[in-house]
Amino acid sequence: MRGRKVLMESLVANGVRHVFGNPGTTESPLLDSLPDYPQIQYVMTLHEGVAVGAASFYAQATGRVGIVNLHVAPGLGNGMGAIYNAFKANSPLIVTAGQQDTRMRLTNPLLGHDLVAMAAPVTKWSVQAERADEIAPIMRRAFKIATDAPRGPVFVSLPIDVLEQDATIGALASDHLWRAPAADERGIQAIASLLLDSRSPAIVAGDDAARAGAEDRLVALVDAIGAPVWFEGLRHHAPFPTRHPNYRASLPPDAAQVRKALADADLVLLLGGPFFEDVWFASGGHFPDGAKVAQIEESSERLAFNHRLDAGATGEMGASIEALTKAVAVRATPRFREAAQERNRALAALRAKETQAHRARIEKSWTREPTSMPRAMAELRNGLPDEAVIVDESITASLELARAFDYRGFGDYFSGRGGGIGQGLAGAIGVKLAMPERPVVAVSGDGSAMYSIQALWTAAHHDLPIVFVILANRQYRILKHNVDVWRQNFAVQSSHPYQNMDLAGPALDFVRLAAGMGVAGARVETADEIAPALRKAVAAGKPYLLEIAIEGKR
Repeated sequence: MRGRKVLMESLVANGVRHVFGNPGTTESPLLDSLPDYPQIQYVMTLHEGVAVGAASFYAQATGRVGIVNLHVAPGLGNGMGAIYNAFKANSPLIVTAGQQDTRMRLTNPLLGHDLVAMAAPVTKWSVQAERADEIAPIMRRAFKIATDAPRGPVFVSLPIDVLEQDATIGALASDHLWRAPAADERGIQAIASLLLDSRSPAIVAGDDAARAGAEDRLVALVDAIGAPVWFEGLRHHAPFPTRHPNYRASLPPDAAQVRKALADADLVLLLGGPFFEDVWFASGGHFPDGAKVAQIEESSERLAFNHRLDAGATGEMGASIEALTKAVAVRATPRFREAAQERNRALAALRAKETQAHRARIEKSWTREPTSMPRAMAELRNGLPDEAVIVDESITASLELARAFDYRGFGDYFSGRGGGIGQGLAGAIGVKLAMPERPVVAVSGDGSAMYSIQALWTAAHHDLPIVFVILANRQYRILKHNVDVWRQNFAVQSSHPYQNMDLAGPALDFVRLAAGMGVAGARVETADEIAPALRKAVAAGKPYLLEIAIEGKR
């Protein structure tokens, strides 16, 4: 049996349905093997970053390992930014790259390099198969490591001659592992004690709570203790229903602002995330003075990594939250229950007040031209069906987008981690393949879209009915905001205009770009056109691009 057959059989044994890739010469053994494995679809992309981004979001949406096939050193290099994002997002991936014939390695062949060393900094494990009999054991271990908590990408280099060698070790059956630990009862009881003693608890919910499908169990805990729920600033999912009155918002990007947001808390419970990924330095910690901190994680690697804890436990997220809720219920006094309900009533009143203020802001900006962000996001909501899945890379519009939509939990919302832009259009490819029965809508800024515009061709090539919404303000608006913050933080006395942050001269024409890649589209100039155009785009049943002119920052 040739090594390439072992590779393909290893994918089949682990239930792989899609390989995301950009082909090259050293990938010929894999590509030529595909007709023999019709159960595996090769998702062809025109850039390696799109392949990795689509596979990462596919892995997030399915919970299964995403498979990526790249091409030698330049191809791996092109995909590195997206691999970094997947690493920060804890996406279980196996990233492969074809390698030049090992018999040429001492002569510096064309496109050759040390791929293992290149990939190592942004993967959990990086390895090269040196002989055909290593392929099956390497692939078995790669699937295991990619799915060990915290999940993440691994890299496998596959030399072309190794794939053509004869192997005596065939593909190994997939491992059946039950790795989710039950949280230590002592840890759960210790956290319950902190909650029962707290006068004002708060919860920060991370992506692991969503990936565990723990939304309902988190709602039960929140209702029982009367706590507000905050999200991480950069997140992949919505781990708590955003229509719930106790939902607050996503936390800001520096310690001082996080501390201000949590100012009323005397206890902060962290659930399933890195906590915190700041953009700006700010002196002091993330928590109010005197506040206690508790944490539940699925991996001890994260537990107490950045913050001293008053109590911490490792355990499967859903079961741990459920156990904590039961522990609180058993020990709660009537006085605690009444205090928790009073907190719930106060949070509901605050939410109602904020909703009214948001409506007032929308009304105030309703007739602005170009369309204001609050109005544009409200029209997006009006034009989309309730079952639509949002893939979000709106960046400076993300707060307004979050206010406009109600996310029930896992599967309604996907975004990117890591901070590298260009994830939205690529990610929508993976989400649609994972969730073919639901309308998928990618909402992207125009600057971000240009990082992965080739994703439109992949959508057309594979006939994926995705609606791509481009918010066109013809600038890198987030950079302008960050310049303002930089000047304030460092007391920079500058009156210079923003440098190299406008996307004009020439202006980008996304409708024509889409047409050149086989995707129909339209440009919307006025707010009244947005909702009808969206309904038309969804009804098309084909990939469709909608470019919406919105206000920018001067």
